[in-house]
Amino acid sequence: MERLLVAAVLVAVVAALALLVERRRRSDAPSQPRRWPVPAQLDRTDFEGAAAPWLGALFTSATCDSCGRIEKMVQPLASPSLTVTVLPWQDHRALHDRYGIEAVPCFVLADEHGVVRYGFVGREVTATDLWAAVAQARAVGSAPEAP
Repeated sequence: MERLLVAAVLVAVVAALALLVERRRRSDAPSQPRRWPVPAQLDRTDFEGAAAPWLGALFTSATCDSCGRIEKMVQPLASPSLTVTVLPWQDHRALHDRYGIEAVPCFVLADEHGVVRYGFVGREVTATDLWAAVAQARAVGSAPEAP
């Protein structure tokens, strides 16, 4: 009986050691890119220039290194039919919270009903991307679905 008990303890110890070694050998799962949310709908009355048919809202922060570069790309989009509003977090915290802005820069292009027709988060955008998105959104019947 003693031998059986010693054998059972040895088997348990070996199994525990094998489990420990296996856990240490496993590599971590590969990291997955994070997709930050973009608002799907805006209340146009929250923004200046709500009367224009199109609204471009750029959510930024004073601590964001790439926000200034994106702002320089977004500002030339402004026209009588497209109002561009820059919303630094330090001055517009309530709007950042209301629309669930978790990362900046975040640009959204909304139609006259406030439906977001184009949006991006991050620095990986070019002026060509922005101009193409505005042109596509303005073309009747060719606007992509909201993100």
